[in-house]
Amino acid sequence: QVQLVESGGGLVQAGGSLRLSCLPSGRTFASSNAMGWFRQAPGKEREFVGAIRWSGGVASYANSVKGRFTISRDNAKSTFYLQMNSLKPEDTAVYYCAAAGLRVGALSLLPTMAGQYDYWGQGTMVTVSS
Repeated sequence: QVQLVESGGGLVQAGGSLRLSCLPSGRTFASSNAMGWFRQAPGKEREFVGAIRWSGGVASYANSVKGRFTISRDNAKSTFYLQMNSLKPEDTAVYYCAAAGLRVGALSLLPTMAGQYDYWGQGTMVTVSS
């Protein structure tokens, strides 16, 4: 059974930073699979934040977080991270990591739609106060 265990959410003031972690287990993913991060604010639809290939490397980001958020992977710990800097009140949401079983070619775009992801973490709340 695939599990994605998230941690690291909390309350932070605007301008502050948080780092979310996502530890997958229960399946061996291919280097060409993808790990994505999504968020859902109260009363809003789930939206794409960013994604990275399972092997790491260059990530893609939503315009709303580009330049402030960074996705990375620690191979030794098999853990993915979402580093969030310069946080704004509008970043307040439940954040989810998600794993996509589809294979992403080297020249292909990373998946950005929630429906392209097969496995989801439980979500972690991030609250940014003004």
